[in-house]
Amino acid sequence: MPLARSLSMTSLNGLLQCEDEDLPVEDLLLFEISWEVTNKVGGIYTVIQTKAKTTADEWGENYFLIGPYFEQNVKTQVEFSEPPNPAVKKAMDTMKSQGCQVFFGRWLIEGSPYVLLFDIGSAAWNLDRWKGEFWDASNIGIPFHDREANDAVIFGSLTAWFLKELSCQFDDKPNIIAHFHEWQAGVGLILSRSQKLPVATIFTTHATLLGRYLCAASIDFYNNLDQFDIDKEAGERQIYHRYCMERASVHCAHVFTTVSQITATEAEHMLKKNPDVVTPNGLNIKKFSAMHEFQNLHSMYKARIQEFIRGHFYGHLDFDLDKTLFFFIAGRYEFSNKGADMFLEALSRLNFLLRVHKTDVTVIVFFIMPAKTNNFNVETLKGQAVRKQLWDTAQSVKEKFGRKLYNALLKGEIPDLNKILDRDDISIMKRAIFSTQRHSLPPVTTHNMIDDSNDPILSTIRRIGLFNNRTDRVKVILHPEFLSSTSPLLPLDYEEFVRGCHLGVFPSYYEPWGYTPAECTVMGIPSVTTNLSGFGCFMQEHVADPEAYGIYIVDRRFRSPDESCNQLTQFLYGFCQQNRRQRIIQRNRTERLSDLLDWKYLGRYYMHARHLALSRTFPDKFEMEPSAPPKTEGFRFPRPSSVPPSPSASQHSSPHHSEDEDEDEDDRYDEDEEAERDRQNIKSPFSLGALPQGKKKQHGEYRN
Repeated sequence: MPLARSLSMTSLNGLLQCEDEDLPVEDLLLFEISWEVTNKVGGIYTVIQTKAKTTADEWGENYFLIGPYFEQNVKTQVEFSEPPNPAVKKAMDTMKSQGCQVFFGRWLIEGSPYVLLFDIGSAAWNLDRWKGEFWDASNIGIPFHDREANDAVIFGSLTAWFLKELSCQFDDKPNIIAHFHEWQAGVGLILSRSQKLPVATIFTTHATLLGRYLCAASIDFYNNLDQFDIDKEAGERQIYHRYCMERASVHCAHVFTTVSQITATEAEHMLKKNPDVVTPNGLNIKKFSAMHEFQNLHSMYKARIQEFIRGHFYGHLDFDLDKTLFFFIAGRYEFSNKGADMFLEALSRLNFLLRVHKTDVTVIVFFIMPAKTNNFNVETLKGQAVRKQLWDTAQSVKEKFGRKLYNALLKGEIPDLNKILDRDDISIMKRAIFSTQRHSLPPVTTHNMIDDSNDPILSTIRRIGLFNNRTDRVKVILHPEFLSSTSPLLPLDYEEFVRGCHLGVFPSYYEPWGYTPAECTVMGIPSVTTNLSGFGCFMQEHVADPEAYGIYIVDRRFRSPDESCNQLTQFLYGFCQQNRRQRIIQRNRTERLSDLLDWKYLGRYYMHARHLALSRTFPDKFEMEPSAPPKTEGFRFPRPSSVPPSPSASQHSSPHHSEDEDEDEDDRYDEDEEAERDRQNIKSPFSLGALPQGKKKQHGEYRN
């Protein structure tokens, strides 16, 4: 039984065997179908966009993405071209001849994959017929008022139609793998299976529909997974048809995958099926790598954030910016699911601890969560104007002072410092000082919120009393808009802002994966996550002492909310006690974990899912090797040798510790030695180079 040859690389070598010598495996075509191809809605866009390069390297010209056509997205993201594959072109031409608009080109992201985009509007006239066909295939009815579900039916019907036209050209040879993401793409999978198309299908759920709804309702979700009446819960929330679409997709697929172990447990109860493969989400690390400059970038962007703080807190700038830490939380405005409720409560307790211990550390916390606003807050804009005015005043006085000093030195005189500034200069400076006086507290939000009396974050701030008083050691700023380098307030992109902060805090209750802490990690910024997030579970599995590497994992699964909040407070307080050198050491360790999150490593799980789908769909043609699936044992970072044996031992019993104590503790730290040890602890990913002729992978070669 000859070993299957790969497409353009070696992905199939050693894992899959082909029994048909006449079937050229390089003729396999891979299609990934998602509503978020070139269309950013949420985190799935990030998954597909960042994974594209690794998949394109593996599959070359045989990799295609299928998504919806939206002109505003396509204008800036897609370069149109003719399909190089004659079978794809013929299928597209058939659909165009019957009135459907289909577009083809390259998505202008790293890897430049081919994209096939369907214009939903041009095919909407078929909706009633397609809804009838979908009912005949699945007995799932779609209400007319649910536009998103109706769009999913059109998109899925177009996808199934395209796959049918394509597969007809291959005489039933197993040439197509179709990977569907989320329920919006699931209709295409259901129809493909009902029509018995010779297509190997994979379905990935990034979060279950019902799980997200139940968690948003503040229900004790994870302790009652086996207690829910699924049909009743979905019906009460008027998403029963969507839930049925998702569940049917899961059970129709040859291979079902989820993005994390916590989501796998959820899917077992919500969708009544265990995933075949867990496919963790990765990042294209090259995009985020700053070589050895990431510490310098932290200092540079921190200074930019400090400039904003000088304006926002004008008149109340009685704290030392060199002893100020910047924390942040970012993401969708899901108050409970994202853990903003627990974070605010922990900040109230942290404020109490810092005040009781009379520490000189100040914490400024940013909430970057988009919400409905009218415009910028006038007081916030005024703060930045006052800061700029003060800067201009200081510069003009400095120039006059410098000229007089220069002239005096030229004459060989030491100037009289009491006369070097005249009365006009003193008046200008006094006016500048008076302009910084304010009779109100610095605002807790940068924008005018619509319905701010019912806003969850602002309501909680009012309840706990964090109003940015002078006595508060914790200050809060809600920025209800995505960050942009063109903003007149905080002119930073998200990546620049993250690099300038000290700690990202994401105590999520419902987080199937969690890209925000992952992005912090690859940029060398410590973060707080939970054991209910996919990222937190992944790090617990791979790192012996996550805290030492700047990954603080709050237990929200096996502790009460109050206990979890206390644990989060202790993490935050312990972080505040670190000196500058300890934070630098921790950032170095955090950045080294980025290899674990690289698609070059995590892409192997998607490879395995595709191989499994082929072997299940065409068992007479393909057979899995016994070395699959890939395992992750052995990818565990050890506790760094310079860290005390117990995590609690690294926390000082008193906030008034001496720098000498820190020096004794840090003497054992050797950056190069630790880095080398960590490099040895993460194995190299699949080789992406071509194998020498005649060489076969041995059984178990991909076991780690």
